[in-house]
This record gives sequence, C-alpha cells and structure tokens, in this order.
Amino acid sequence: EKTEAKAKALQRQATASGDLKDTTSTKEADSKYLEDLVATCEQKGNDFAARQELRAEELEAISKAIEIISSGAVKGSAEKHLPAALAQLGDFETAPAFVSLRAEAASASRNRIAQLLKSRAEALDSRVLAALAERVSAGSDPFAKVKKMIQDLIVRLMEEANEETEHKGWCDTELATNEKTRKQKTESVETLQAEIDALEASSAKLTEEVTELAADVSKLDKAMAEATELRTAEKSKNEATIKDAQEAQTAVEQALVVLKDFYSKAGGATAFVQQDAAAPEAPEIFDAPYKGMSGESGGVVGMLEVIESDFARLEADTKAAEATAQKEYDSFMTDSKVDKAAKTKDIEHKETKKQEQSKTLVVKKEDLEANQKELDAAVAYYDKLKPSCVDASVSFEDRVARREEEIKSLQEALQVLNGEDLP
Repeated sequence: EKTEAKAKALQRQATASGDLKDTTSTKEADSKYLEDLVATCEQKGNDFAARQELRAEELEAISKAIEIISSGAVKGSAEKHLPAALAQLGDFETAPAFVSLRAEAASASRNRIAQLLKSRAEALDSRVLAALAERVSAGSDPFAKVKKMIQDLIVRLMEEANEETEHKGWCDTELATNEKTRKQKTESVETLQAEIDALEASSAKLTEEVTELAADVSKLDKAMAEATELRTAEKSKNEATIKDAQEAQTAVEQALVVLKDFYSKAGGATAFVQQDAAAPEAPEIFDAPYKGMSGESGGVVGMLEVIESDFARLEADTKAAEATAQKEYDSFMTDSKVDKAAKTKDIEHKETKKQEQSKTLVVKKEDLEANQKELDAAVAYYDKLKPSCVDASVSFEDRVARREEEIKSLQEALQVLNGEDLP
C-alpha cells in the first residue's frame, strides 16, 4: 500500500513537473514577445507622441469647421440655393480630410485605452498591460485586431488562473500529505532511536550483571572446593586421632589389668605368711603386704589411669570437633549450592533476556533504517515541491488579486472600445 501510494505521488509529481515545464516555456515565450514588443513600441511611441501634439491642434480646427459646415446656415442654404455646392459638400464629407478626421477620432479612443492600460499597468506593475498599452498607443493594429488581442489576453489570463488554482490545490494536498508523513516518520525515527538506545543500555547492563554473576559462581566453586579439601584433610586427621586415642586407651587398659593383677597377687602372698614365735623378729619392712609402686601417690597405676582418661578425653574432644566441623561444612556446602543454583538460574534468565533483546534490537534497527529512508524520501520530495509550491516570490493570493485586476483592466478597455462608459 505504501509502495502504491508512493508510486501515485511520483506520478502526480511527474505530471505536475511536466505542466510546470509547459507553463514555464509559455511564460518565457510571452516574456520574449513582450520584451520585443516593448522595444518596438517605445520607438514608435516616441514618434507618435511628437506627431500627436501637432495633430491635436489640427483635429480641433477641423472639428470646428465641421460644426460650422454642418449647421443650417451653410448646409440649409446650400440645399435651397446652391444644390451644386451641396454636392460638393457631400464630396467634402468623403474627402480625405473627413477620413482623416474619423481616423483622428479613432486615435482619440485609442489614446484613451492606452492611457487606461498604462495607468493600470503602473499601478499593478503588470508587464502584460504595459506591453498592450504600448501596442495600442502605436496604432499599428485596427480596432478589431486590438479587441481580439484583448479578448485573447483575457482568455489566457483566465486559463492561467484556472491552472494556477488547480496547481495550488495540488500543492496544498501534496504539502499537507508530505508534512504529515515527515511528522509521522520523524516521530517514528525518534521513538525507535530511543528504544534502540534503551535496549543497547539494557543489554550492556545484562552483560555486566552476567559477568559479575559468573565471577560469583566461580568464587563459590573455588570456595566449595577449598572447603571440601580442608574438610577431607581435617576429617582424615580427626579419624586418625580418634583411632590413635582408642588404641592408646585399649593398650593402657591392658597395662592396667596386668599391673592390677600383679599387685593383687603380690599383696596376697606377703599378707598371709605365718610367723614362728620362736623365730627371730623379722625386719619391719615385711610386716605389711607388698604393694610395690602402686601404693605411692601418683604411682604407675594412677599414672596409667590418668593417661587413659586423657586419651578418652582426646577421643571425645576430637569426635565433638569432627562433628562440629562436619556440620559447619555441610551447612556451608548447602548454602553455597543454593546460592550457586540461584546465581546460575539468574544467569540463564539474563542470558535468555539478553538474546530476546538482541533479536528485538535487530528488528528495531531494521525498522529505524526503513523509517529513516522514508523520512529522507519525504524531505527530498518536500525540497522538490518548494520551488513551485513554497518559494514563490509573490504569494498565491497576491498573484490572484493582480491577475483579477489585470482582467478587470482589460475588460474596461473593451468597454471603451465598444463605446461604453466606465462606471
């Protein structure tokens, strides 16, 4: 539809250009004719003005003579007394003098028309009326030819008025349509450019955000890897510590059993020995059961029991530390995985949105290019319209008014030629 409308507009433009070219050619031919006519008429007008001044006095004298001859005193007496003289009087009326008199009367009318046209030409600054006035003043054409020339000029001016009115209507339509098109396309170009700028800014921001999120995910992966490595090493160490503590406890417990069993047997062996009354008195050291180092404060049994309790506490503390560390690790890993999943999802969402914006951006740029071309075409067409529709040195209203005055002046000249009085 746009292509068809554009083709019609171009066809109308071509037709108008052809009409304008024909009108311009006609105008140039008329202007050339007027220039030649003005030059010829100026020379003849100067000669005629000199002769006209002398002929005016002659015309006045002949007019008075005609009045006297035509009076009853001359013509009536001639009919009564001098018929032959009357015949001579008739011959006198057809003589060259009377013919000249009629010519001078016609010249007076011609001068009146010329003066009328000249005054109107000066008032309207009309070269057409000025050239016609000079041509009428020259007296080279008979009245019939002058009347036809005036009538032809009136017809031509009316045709020009109709053509210009049609051209004005065409110009008004084309200018209004072109202005609407330029306004619409300008708004479309500005809107599309703003949308493209917004899409490009949004796409750049999404790219930045995706880059930041990817960096955060990379940091999370690194932190989880490091935490897993530390947790693995810590767990291995704690398990080894617990194992060592358990084995140490078992060994200490076994040592305690051996020592306790020994001291239990040794004490029983010395405590139940029968003493002979007649036997010499035994040393004091053998009076009590044998306890060895187990009886002293902090003896070997006590020391082993302390060691056993230390290993038991080491096992318990290590297990507790391992459980706490594992719990913290599990919590950290869970939070990190949730955070990573959210960031990964956000990256996917932003990447999808970015792709959609990229597609939209391609379409918007294509639309912008198409609208810009149409706007450029509308501006170029407006530039073509301006010489004939906008940049005229005289406005359409002034040209219409001046042409109407020219036609009115020509019509008044016709009235004078027809012997009518002007209002």
